[in-house]
Amino acid sequence: MRSALRPARLREIAYARSGDKGSSSNIGRMAYTEEGYQYLRDSLTSDVIRSYFLPLGVTRVERYEIPKLWAFNFLLYRVLGEGGSRSLRVDAQGKALAVALLEMELELPAELHDRCVRKKGI
Repeated sequence: MRSALRPARLREIAYARSGDKGSSSNIGRMAYTEEGYQYLRDSLTSDVIRSYFLPLGVTRVERYEIPKLWAFNFLLYRVLGEGGSRSLRVDAQGKALAVALLEMELELPAELHDRCVRKKGI
């Protein structure tokens, strides 16, 4: 029997920051709880992130794990086209990519939902 799933956005499980270097961008993502980190370790793969940002032209994504901080750093290659100084994009430096990623919709197993999702007002 499959576990029931409950919807959540990534922002309910983690926060993120992003930056850039040339044509690439990085997104650091840190879970609010250890259970959230463990769920994301299994479900937020490089392939999932690449698929999510494919419309922006990303060519490759590398994921680096930082388990003691319940965090990951994703390096997104060529997501900024030719880079900040040569791009006509509104966000040529990639600062909004973290916010875009936080809007990703996830389906959490119901038994994990309350242990992964940040409580309101905290």
